[in-house]
Amino acid sequence: MKSGSNLEKILSAGNFAVTAELGPPKSADAEVVYKKADSLKGCADAVNITDCQTAIVRMSSIAVGSMLVSRGIEPIVQMTCRDRNRIAIQSDILGASALGVKNLLCLTGDHQKFGNHPQSKNVFDLDSIQLIKMVKDMRDEKKFQCGEELKVEPRFFIGAAENPFSDPFEFRALRLAKKVDAGIDFVQTQIVYNVEKFSKWMEMVRELGLHEKVFILAGVAPLKSAGMAKYMKNNVPGMDVPDKIVERMTAAGKEKAKEEGVNICVDIINQVKEIKGVAGVHIMAIEWEEIVPEIVAKAGFLPRP
Repeated sequence: MKSGSNLEKILSAGNFAVTAELGPPKSADAEVVYKKADSLKGCADAVNITDCQTAIVRMSSIAVGSMLVSRGIEPIVQMTCRDRNRIAIQSDILGASALGVKNLLCLTGDHQKFGNHPQSKNVFDLDSIQLIKMVKDMRDEKKFQCGEELKVEPRFFIGAAENPFSDPFEFRALRLAKKVDAGIDFVQTQIVYNVEKFSKWMEMVRELGLHEKVFILAGVAPLKSAGMAKYMKNNVPGMDVPDKIVERMTAAGKEKAKEEGVNICVDIINQVKEIKGVAGVHIMAIEWEEIVPEIVAKAGFLPRP
């Protein structure tokens, strides 16, 4: 085992994995974290802790990861290249490992101009592929990025994100191949609403044999309203929301919108789990963590291994 994490054990045993996402609060309120974490306990094999997603200041992903460890919940700590140079990243990697974190998701990070401090200076000393290679070398070669030897290496199950829907579509599987070559163990995808296009991406992934080298978890998310579906379709870069999804949410009306959003999410889970090479799903409820147990139950994934 590379890290001995619960997520690694479940995927390595051939079980269909379920991960979920927890967004840290825009405050120092620990109770918000514990409330969200407790709602996810027992229904997710590991929980992603976002790292100031959309470049908005939130509680530290490493701190929240440590809080989850103390609660008996396994975290996947996200780490972006936006705010740290290689010295700070390696320092944080050592600290996270020492605190009991066993899964690390390597991201470039959203540009700061989209967040609540657009005037801040970015770093981007490394990109996500360079970060993956650095973490792998620290784990497997026991070396810092500069080549200096490590006495005690961090043991992480290394992950990355991938968007099958960005343009140019024909190069998306090749981009995943670069991350595989750099050393990832698993990948979580952008939210899937267009299952047909995701299935075509998986065909290209299989042609490259990538599904046999890494575990692929399809991203899914419940919609709350027709307005949310339209916003994601028209305003969120890299999102692909087909008209039929928007029409289904609109037809549900305001009173039934959340119920229909959950039904759509479960329908998509049932479709993607039948696609060869998909090893699990990653549920991104976006400030609606308490709905995750219902989605997992309706998808037939309880009890967890």
